[in-house]
Order: sequence, then structure tokens, then C-alpha cells
Amino acid sequence: QQNGISNGTVYKKTFIEQFEQAPMYVAVLTFLGFGVGTIFGYLRDFMRAWGLEKRNIAEEREQQKDFVPLYQDFENFYTRNLYMRIRDNWNRPICSVPGPQFDLMERVTDDYNWTFRFTGRTIKNVINMGSYNYLGFAETDVNALKTVTRELQKYGTGICSTRQEMGTLDKHVELEKLVATFLGVEDAMVFGMGFATNSMNIPALVGKGCLILSDELNHTSLVLGARLSGATIRIFKHNNMQSLEKLLRDAVVYGQPRSCRAWRKIIILVEGIY
Repeated sequence: QQNGISNGTVYKKTFIEQFEQAPMYVAVLTFLGFGVGTIFGYLRDFMRAWGLEKRNIAEEREQQKDFVPLYQDFENFYTRNLYMRIRDNWNRPICSVPGPQFDLMERVTDDYNWTFRFTGRTIKNVINMGSYNYLGFAETDVNALKTVTRELQKYGTGICSTRQEMGTLDKHVELEKLVATFLGVEDAMVFGMGFATNSMNIPALVGKGCLILSDELNHTSLVLGARLSGATIRIFKHNNMQSLEKLLRDAVVYGQPRSCRAWRKIIILVEGIY
């Protein structure tokens, strides 16, 4: 898919976006793996019930038997039979800043991933594939730390006020002007959290009598904002312009259900990430 993007004076370039589809055999093998794991999980539960398998499993304490279960039956089944087998892939403790690479604390298990113990050794220079270090602040570079120190001394660690009251700094204004220039628009508003941006501002744009055309794979924040708005929601296939065009044509031609009046507004919601 080729898109020609003109972003004011900051970025003018035609680029090509390619979205690779997973081969069919990958999807088939994935579901097959889940199926095999589920079958073996039920087999192991059967063996535990008859005392044929001696491995420890998580059980509720006797004092909690009369309380509402913390997990649904299948969720508990998934945890003890599937998740526990690969649990070591998550919640890995680190002992350095979460930069592009970090140091990992080595741990081992003696009870099939139910508990872990540290060996005292450190695994060096592990590639970081899942960190919230979006802006790269978690670094030990001397020059970067000097910049951070200087800005902290000037602005402090927090504003302690909303933007509408005393929370707007010159950096906010500068950032919004930069974003507006990049997008080629008159002005822009910057929010500190994406979830609140979507869920709180969509209801300010549309309401009853309006139509939202939403991508089927939109983030939960967009879905929540659409539902809170009270507008009618219709879903189009992910990144499918033909599906979107058909819904848009029908919305313009037929209007609102029952009354057939024209929609007050029609808004298209998609993830900016793709």
C-alpha cells in the first residue's frame, strides 16, 4: 500500500507501507499447539485426580474454600497446565537500567516453575524486547544524564497541576507547535496519556445521531471512547479500505436507521500506530 504523505514543512515524502500477513501454516500450527496443550492438560488433571501424577499444583487453602473462587475454572486450568510450563519467559528480574540492553538476574526452579530461586549470577547484555522506556531516558550515557539533570533543576520532577490551571509549561507549548507543524495543521493538543486521550475526547467529538466507523482491531481505549460517546458504531475489517468505503457509502446513502435522516457526523477511528 503506497501512501503519499505531506506533513507541512517538516516531512514531505512518499513512502510505501507493507503489512505482512502470517502464512496459513503458522495459524494452523498455533491453534494445533493450543489444542494439544489443552488435551494434555486435561489428561494431567485426570492423572492428578487419581494420584498418578505427584507434581505439586496450586490449591486453595482450606480456610478459603467457602469464598468465591479467585479464578474461573478454565482460567485456573490454563494457569496450572499451560502458563506454568513457560512461566519463566515473563516477569524476569533485571539489575540494571532498562535500556536497549540490560543485565538479567539468573534464576532457576526446583518445582516446575511454581517458585524460583536466584543463583547469584548475572546474565550480561541481554537484548531488551519489552520495556516502557519509550523515550530512552533509562540510560547511563554521561551526556544524556547531564541533560536530564539540567532539566530537572529547571522544571522539577512534576507539575502537580492540570494543564487548565497551572500545569502548562513552555515545553508543552513548544511541543504542540512542533506537532502542529509536523501535521501541517493550525494547532495541536498534546495529552500525557494515550488511553485518556482516546477514551475521554471521542465523546467530545461525537454523540447521539453520529456514526463511528471503527477498525476491528482498534485499541481498547478507542473502543471505550466510542461506547461512551453514545454514537452508533459500525466495524470495518482491519486496514481494509474496501470494507470501510462500503460502510461509508451505505452511511451516506441510507442515513440513520428508521428515520433515514443524515448522520450529524461521521468519524473514522483507526490506530495511528499502523
